[in-house]
Amino acid sequence: MSIDKACGLILNKRDLRETSLIVELYTREFGKITGEVKGIRTDPKKFATDFELFSLNEIVFYRKTHSHFHLISQADKVENFTGIRQSIERATTAGFMMELVGSIMQLEDKNEEIFNLALSAIKELETNYNPEKIATIFKIKILSLSGFKPHFDSCVSCREKIMGQSKFSLSLGGLLCPACMHKDSSSRSIFRGTIATILHIEKNTFSSSLSLGMNPQIKKELDIILNAFLNFHLGRELKSQRVLNKIEEAV
Repeated sequence: MSIDKACGLILNKRDLRETSLIVELYTREFGKITGEVKGIRTDPKKFATDFELFSLNEIVFYRKTHSHFHLISQADKVENFTGIRQSIERATTAGFMMELVGSIMQLEDKNEEIFNLALSAIKELETNYNPEKIATIFKIKILSLSGFKPHFDSCVSCREKIMGQSKFSLSLGGLLCPACMHKDSSSRSIFRGTIATILHIEKNTFSSSLSLGMNPQIKKELDIILNAFLNFHLGRELKSQRVLNKIEEAV
């Protein structure tokens, strides 16, 4: 057992027995880690944080060599992102991003680009008045950086470049050219502008992608395709995505 330090965003937490918490973080140093915080529910002042969802924390933990379940001995809150918590839509969007990170990334699979992306997106939510756009860009970027992305560069079946019409296949995970469309009868048509938008966001930084214009038609199709892809390959719809859908319907 070794003692390590890490800086991470809180992905989720849950009660453990009557006194403790189980906390999941995505850290810069180790990727996704899970740890027990003993005694915090009976003595909240024992730690300089309350492990709020999507807050940024520095922790000291005993890292077990034969288990992914560690013991967090010290924790300090670095940033609470209070501005996000004043808006239901922003807080739900931040929660969605944390749930997506937790669902896609494997335990202790370090990826500093994913950590930087998540932190940049959370910081952007404090000042940007378009949480829907932030969430859409975040989905595309995290799928690309994690290697989990749909295949949009060429035909997912024959790997040939697609110059004209194409369809998107959920089951195959990418575009089909006219010659390969028969391989998935449930594939759906997709706008060329949607494909161009995805490729642009994949190749550019998160901050520069925020300035990219998206007309409502392309934005709607992006959400349909990305959400369907995530649901299909994760085998479920994220709880926070369902809440976001209800918020958007109510606006």
